[in-house]
Amino acid sequence: MSSQSFDLIVIGAGPGGYVCAFRAAQLGLKVALVEKRATLGGTCLNVGCIPSKALLHSSEQFVFAKSHAAAHGIKLSGVELDLATLLKKKDDVVTKLVGGVAQLAKARKITVITGAAAFTSPTTLSVGDQTITAKNIVIATGSAPVELPFMKFDCETVVSSDHAISFPTVPKKLVVVGGGAIGLELGSVWARLGADVTVVEFLPKIIATYDDDIVRAFTRILQKQGLKIEVGAKVTGYANGILTAERGTEKLSFPADKVLVAVGRRPFTDSLNLAAAGVQLDEKKRVKVDAHLKTNVPGIWALGDVVAGPMLAHKAEEDGVAVAEWIAQKAGHVNWDLIPAIVYTDPEVASIGLGEDAAKAAGLAINVGKFNFAANGRALANDATDGFVKIIADAKTDKILGAQIVGKGAGELISEIVTHMEYGGSAEDLARTVHAHPTMSEAVKEAALAVAKRALHAM
Repeated sequence: MSSQSFDLIVIGAGPGGYVCAFRAAQLGLKVALVEKRATLGGTCLNVGCIPSKALLHSSEQFVFAKSHAAAHGIKLSGVELDLATLLKKKDDVVTKLVGGVAQLAKARKITVITGAAAFTSPTTLSVGDQTITAKNIVIATGSAPVELPFMKFDCETVVSSDHAISFPTVPKKLVVVGGGAIGLELGSVWARLGADVTVVEFLPKIIATYDDDIVRAFTRILQKQGLKIEVGAKVTGYANGILTAERGTEKLSFPADKVLVAVGRRPFTDSLNLAAAGVQLDEKKRVKVDAHLKTNVPGIWALGDVVAGPMLAHKAEEDGVAVAEWIAQKAGHVNWDLIPAIVYTDPEVASIGLGEDAAKAAGLAINVGKFNFAANGRALANDATDGFVKIIADAKTDKILGAQIVGKGAGELISEIVTHMEYGGSAEDLARTVHAHPTMSEAVKEAALAVAKRALHAM
């Protein structure tokens, strides 16, 4: 049994883990990166963020060619779906990216070890027939889809997002259990490709963390695209091609040849043997950490989806950089209050900070500015008039407290609001920032102007 020693071992090569390893290597540490998959990149690159975005993009092109090209004077005949090629395109994107991460790891002289790691002591891990030790070990093992106990994944009919990115044929009737980002994104993909899609959500609204006005507009848009949205419905089971649910005393049934269960994700620490290291978990089975992502055991750190906070790749990346810097005794920093969230449908939905509903519920005095994309010249030219930008500011200081956007490219547009919020900027700061014309981003400027009731292109 071979044995190696390192300054730092990172368990898990998703965005949090590999970024932590890369930053630590930049800072001169001898680093090992342990990954159970044959490829690096974790859930995000292999079966999550990246393949789903490739499918979203390809399916958007299909819908444009089939339904919208003619209005632009582009005459196409016999538009057909070649699903095998579409899926191969997605796989090619994944292959390129995971290969790129491997090249970067090699260039940084990081030792990549393939296999499942398990603690044998606070400083020692076993990976297959290898024993590796380090003064510092980072747990970055990510998350796994939540399974409904009465409706287990069979990887064929009842599936998680891992399998819903690779259906070999378009389902006739797809029921998506869960109206969050993952369910709506993959539901949108298959609806565009021809599936009859129904989304069944337990809560009173889809994307439940967003403001009611955003959700109302978004729901209408999705329904116009053909998705059926059922809220306030508790799923009770699936048998003989029928998914059953209840809404109060009402019994509901939905025919389905595929059921995508997308009710959330859980921290994945199953095979780590944390007991051997003495690492504590919290009540939600997340690794318990302090404000510097240290566990209760000196030298063991945790980040990303296995700790409290939003399960988002960009949050994990920031955690990874900070942990590497703290280990190297540098000044790492993460502003966990400013982690943007995005639903990558078409149009997208994005948010940062405090929503209007939450601010009012907390009794805060706020001013709100809204601007519709229908009044934006670039949006009109781009067939992107659905939705609006909303900015929430403190009524007294004008400091931006949050923002929510439903619209084309919302995920890109939210970034400049995050930037202004990072330095404590005001709505006026954002409003007085010069925005190029014509751009979708002018809607952000106008929403900031609207906070003080002085939008220029709205009544």
